[in-house]
Amino acid sequence: MGAFKITGGNSLSGEIVPQGAKNEALQILCAVLLTDKEVTINNVPDIRDVNKLIDLLIGLGVIVTRTGENSYSFVASDINIDYLATEDFFNKATSIRGSVMILGPLLARFGKGYLPQPGGDKIGRRRLDTHFIGLQKLGAEFNYDSVKKSYIVEAAKLKGAYMLLEEASVTGTANILMASVLAEGITTIFNAACEPYIVQLSRMLVRMGAKISGIGSNLLTIEGVDSLNGTGHTMLADMIEVGSFIGLAGMTSSDILIKNVNLQDLGLIPDVFKRLGISVFQKGNDIHVPKYDSYSIETFIDGSIMNISDAPWPGFTPDLISIVLVTAINASGSVLIHQKMFESRLFFVDKLIDMGAQIILCDPHRATVIGLDHKYPLRGIKMSSPDIRAGVALLIAALSAQGTSIIENIEQIDRGYQNIDTRLRMLGADIERIN
Repeated sequence: MGAFKITGGNSLSGEIVPQGAKNEALQILCAVLLTDKEVTINNVPDIRDVNKLIDLLIGLGVIVTRTGENSYSFVASDINIDYLATEDFFNKATSIRGSVMILGPLLARFGKGYLPQPGGDKIGRRRLDTHFIGLQKLGAEFNYDSVKKSYIVEAAKLKGAYMLLEEASVTGTANILMASVLAEGITTIFNAACEPYIVQLSRMLVRMGAKISGIGSNLLTIEGVDSLNGTGHTMLADMIEVGSFIGLAGMTSSDILIKNVNLQDLGLIPDVFKRLGISVFQKGNDIHVPKYDSYSIETFIDGSIMNISDAPWPGFTPDLISIVLVTAINASGSVLIHQKMFESRLFFVDKLIDMGAQIILCDPHRATVIGLDHKYPLRGIKMSSPDIRAGVALLIAALSAQGTSIIENIEQIDRGYQNIDTRLRMLGADIERIN
């Protein structure tokens, strides 16, 4: 098992290039199963979860060719459906939550699918109901194997339907959308997720020959087609990583230029950091986070304590709640962090308290942070990364702390952040990977 050894307390400076978007990549890679033609994808992040999904596609029979440092060619012309029944598929599918999104494409093109309970972050209950109900409305039949905790899914021919999603699930919307582009007739998805990743997937499918209207809204209408063609696609910069770098700059009083990012693609992220007292600025094709020796949390107009919470897009993404929480530690003022969408994502704050942070964990969803205003530095400790986002939040805390920290279980961080230690060292961070 690997670990990071971090000596903190230093300001950083320089340029950093964000990786391609992890959550977009998991959807786009599954979409290659919808056609037997070549699909080329650029800016693919070299991270554990994405590489596992590529390995799963290879097991299914997809011909994968690496054409550049972060570019691939995919040809799914000879898919081995029998592979779904193998132990190798079971092991790979259960290790990554993104594997659930192969179900829609396989049903649409081959009329069958098999899905063991997928893995992923342990951040509370993450139901798959939206996926299943949507696919059932299109005509899929689910049978649950309680022994193997797996789903056997079949559909002779998917047919378009109207559906109102119970929740605006990003992966659920992606799965249903990919299934419906080859379904017979018209499919209407109301309360669809409208994250930039869904917009990117929709535009890619349209280039492949799909007929989709309402892109970018929560009402998608899809007219099914008989087949799809190949295409090329380039991933957006990962907005979660961009947000992490903004928080890192504020916590460590650093001056950082984040390359190839447009503020307009980040939704509410810049506004939320501004509420903490950290402003970012567009500088050509990049965004600049200037050095802040101190930053103050705003209050509401009536003087009451600031409250930051997550919500489906265009609300503030839950994947940055951990980063905002840790960034507030060095601010002046107080803020209530309300994690509404997942019930166990704040349980890492005990480690921040051990480092000297003033945080009150109110319940599984809410924590109050009382800022230290850079006057009382955190202290380095030994800790373990519980999930991707909490792991990076702890990494940011360690870089701002006095002394040496050890973060274990960094495989969790590697699932979502590409060579994070190497890139941080280029900014001047004292971080090394140890066994």
